[in-house]
This record gives sequence, structure tokens and C-alpha cells, in this order.
Amino acid sequence: MQKITPFLWFDDNAEEAMHFYTSIFKDSKIGEVTHYGDNAQRPKGSVMTVTFTLNGQDVTLLNGGPLFPQSPAFSFAVRVDTQEEIDELWEKLLAGGGKESRCGWLTDRFGVSWQIVPRLFFELTQDPAAKERVYAAMMKMIKFDIAALKKAYAG
Repeated sequence: MQKITPFLWFDDNAEEAMHFYTSIFKDSKIGEVTHYGDNAQRPKGSVMTVTFTLNGQDVTLLNGGPLFPQSPAFSFAVRVDTQEEIDELWEKLLAGGGKESRCGWLTDRFGVSWQIVPRLFFELTQDPAAKERVYAAMMKMIKFDIAALKKAYAG
């Protein structure tokens, strides 16, 4: 069992978000769903928390009300190997009202921020001679473009 688990506060749609995320990521599974009881500040029987696993990463979501909205100050970073993986995750996470940002970031329909980043980016930025070119190329991107990163690396 991992020692650190992301725990995100939602208004009232944590269960919907859990089903959305587990439908997107391979090797995901739904865990426990707990409900509010008699002495809660939320309606009795409504979903309190959901736990699930995304590709080996445990996650917990809480329906705590509108007090604390999602923020880009927290994001899930997903490292991928191919442009096809980038494109597929990008499309799926934007479905239903997500918004693109910059430099491989997007916000899904629940307001959760995601970074979809190719592993190659980290390899290319290890070369001091090419690092600035690769970063400059990345700063112009919305979604990562592996071919453009390779071109920037080559100079």
C-alpha cells in the first residue's frame, strides 16, 4: 500500500469523476464508496468519499460541498511514451467540457488539472546544448507534439 494518496475535495460529483477517470486509464479499479450518516453536514446517504486506483496510483475523492473548488495548483502529471497516447488521453480528459491550457496542461470537466507529458521531453532536456530550444518549443505548445520536440532538439 502506498504511503501518500492524493485526496481531492469535490462539491458533490466525486462518484461521477471516479467513474470517468477509471474509464480512461488502463489498469484502474474502483475501490470503496462511503456515505454520509445521520450527523453529517451533507444529506444522509449521499456519497461522502470514493477510493479508486488509476494505473497503480490510489486516489480518494471527497464530496465536501462547494467550499474548496479545484485549482491548477494541484495537477496529475501523466507520463506517456507516444504521440498516440498523448492524443488519446487529451481527447478523453477534455470530453464533456474540459479546457485546454498550455504546455501539455488541461483541465477536465470536474476542474481537475492534468499534465500529459511525453517521457521523451525529460530526456531531451537533459542535453545542456538543446535544453533551451526544447523548452522554447514546449512553451509554444498547447498539447505536446513529440515531432516538434525532436525537431527543436535537433536544432
